[in-house]
Amino acid sequence: MVYILKQTEAAPDAYPDAPEGLSVAAAALSADLIWQRIESYVSRRWTARTVAWIVEGPGVFEAPLSPAEFTTFERWDATSEAWAEVTISASALGYILEAEGPYRLTATVGGGSPAPTVPETVNEAFRRLAEYFTETADKPGSGRYSVDVGGLREEYERNPAFLARAIVNSGAGDLLRPFRRA
Repeated sequence: MVYILKQTEAAPDAYPDAPEGLSVAAAALSADLIWQRIESYVSRRWTARTVAWIVEGPGVFEAPLSPAEFTTFERWDATSEAWAEVTISASALGYILEAEGPYRLTATVGGGSPAPTVPETVNEAFRRLAEYFTETADKPGSGRYSVDVGGLREEYERNPAFLARAIVNSGAGDLLRPFRRA
């Protein structure tokens, strides 16, 4: 069985553009921030970046991010104390690591030429998440909020984890389910 010891994911050169149909407040948010939140929740990437996995074999390695195009397969050589390129066979489920590692597998993950094609359900998840952030922006970060202005009183109370659960609370998580990490 293959164990992932470490995953190092580089930031992409750019994220996809924000979808159309956002409110003025939501359009003013950083699109990169919203994409980073979405990507932390799913295993799919829409713009290219380099990802390296340090894994321990033997077994079959299946990339946890997609789409992945592998560029380098290396195994740690204790004698020379350096990574050495190796040839690894493909299988129906991934790549066969025949010996104990550690291995370093490097791939380009994501992509789309000339521009990534983002499914409409993911764009809708982006819209929901961005609008959720703007709806909660006028209230303090956590706990209880109240204001009294000339006899008019407003009170508001929410769970302190409301931003941490934004993908779920906004409804974006339901739309992202087909792209969810295993």
